[in-house]
Amino acid sequence: MLKPFHLRSSQAHMRLLDLAQTDGQRHLVDLFAEDPNRFESMHCEVPGLLYDWSKHRVTEDVLGALLALAEEAGWKAGRDAMFRGDTINQTEGRAVLHVAMRGELEDNFSVDGHQVMPGVLEVRDRMLDFAESIQKSKDITDVVNIGIGGSDLGPLMVTKGLRNHSSGPKTHFVSNVDGAHLESVLSGLNPQNTLFIVVSKTFTTQETMANALEAKSWLVEALGEEAVAHHFAAVSTNLASAQAFGIPGERIFGFEDWVGGRYSLWGPVGLAVACSIGAENFRALLSGARSMDQHFQQADGRFNMPLVAALIGLWYVEYLHFPTFAVLPYAQDLDRFPAYLQQADMESNGKSMGRDGKRIDHASGPVIWGEAGTNGQHAFYQLLHQGTTVHPADIIACIEPLSRFDQHHEKLLANAVAQAEAMMIGKSKEQVEREMMAIGASPEKITAIAPHRVFEGNRPTGFVLMDRLDPHALGQLIAWYEHRIFLQGLLWNVCSYDQWGVELGKQLAGQVLTEWGGGAVGEHDASTLALMQRMRCKELG
Repeated sequence: MLKPFHLRSSQAHMRLLDLAQTDGQRHLVDLFAEDPNRFESMHCEVPGLLYDWSKHRVTEDVLGALLALAEEAGWKAGRDAMFRGDTINQTEGRAVLHVAMRGELEDNFSVDGHQVMPGVLEVRDRMLDFAESIQKSKDITDVVNIGIGGSDLGPLMVTKGLRNHSSGPKTHFVSNVDGAHLESVLSGLNPQNTLFIVVSKTFTTQETMANALEAKSWLVEALGEEAVAHHFAAVSTNLASAQAFGIPGERIFGFEDWVGGRYSLWGPVGLAVACSIGAENFRALLSGARSMDQHFQQADGRFNMPLVAALIGLWYVEYLHFPTFAVLPYAQDLDRFPAYLQQADMESNGKSMGRDGKRIDHASGPVIWGEAGTNGQHAFYQLLHQGTTVHPADIIACIEPLSRFDQHHEKLLANAVAQAEAMMIGKSKEQVEREMMAIGASPEKITAIAPHRVFEGNRPTGFVLMDRLDPHALGQLIAWYEHRIFLQGLLWNVCSYDQWGVELGKQLAGQVLTEWGGGAVGEHDASTLALMQRMRCKELG
């Protein structure tokens, strides 16, 4: 169990409040003018991955106060407790040890005194052997992953991100209980050549099981009941229910309850990924994440990438009151990365109750959003540049091209670098007036139009530069953000690894379904009753 930390009672907090009114208001252009070598002292690096935070609105005094805050919060003790397998998911009485899913035998991870790596490696080997058999199969051309939330977003994001490393069957993902999602995937498939992977820890997830049952009916109608055993696999701890569904035991892969759904792609939940990229590449993905784990455990505070990123994010939300954080990958293959991080972050730290059981009196995280560049530039960058609110962002780019169109990649990188610079420096009224005068604009037009072309700048960005987007690097990137989320939860004093808010909607949906099926109508507000009645009337008639 992690020790509660009351942020607003800390000494560093008071210092940061003062700095927010001084250093936090300074313009980045002035900070670079004072220190031309600012980049040298404000970037972190691991082999293949660089994080430049020099364009963030922090000074040495701000960083020092933030690091002092982390020390008061006991960030090292919290980190060590997680890696030690302590019960830090206190509301569910569980360890949080997804790091073990990418670990090796010598890491000696344990829970309740029991070594877990032998079991993890046994399941990993069995899963990857199965994935290799699917890769080599001449009969399976398409794999359909049926899951939702962490059983979908992570594997989907990684599979898309590693498109260039796919050597197996085409991989599809179905998550939404809206039948249109399943229908759109099945419409292009041949039952004879399709493998379904049902991903549900309990094998009871409403959306997943609805889609799994319809997929089974589709298969059985074409090939008969006996085909289920050859065209389905499951990732679940509910062996009995998966077998009752018709899936043989050797095609069922489980994982322990100390692995949360949104942190589970490293194990059997990543089976669809392994079927796409193969065992060797999947192991490289794990290796990359493990290298970031080791960096997190070993690096000094100032150059510990997860710690610095977490502290800067907290500085913006808590002290400068910037409510959102944009994730902007300049890599089309990472276009689902912002959505993945939405769940990883907002389902983890989107809480209002502290670890001590008392309501917290501060924010607990930003709204995470974003889109792949350059598409985002033609959608919402206007707000980023000139809006009345400031939205810090991470810009992610890869040096090596992701396609054969090298000139396209040069344009992509040029846009990524230019956007970061433009957000920082902006454009003054004097610059705008000079430009308009140079093209012969009249004084009246300059007076009328120039204010609309002014950019204040001082919009902060971090720049994440990857040598290449390969399995190892993507593993590093994901693990970095995971640890960043953990640290922010520690500092904000929330229980990051439960998700009770998700459960309420599921419970009420189940109740409504029961009522629609003829069960007794429970108590509802007038709006809900009216909507239910309207839907039922339209449905029936």
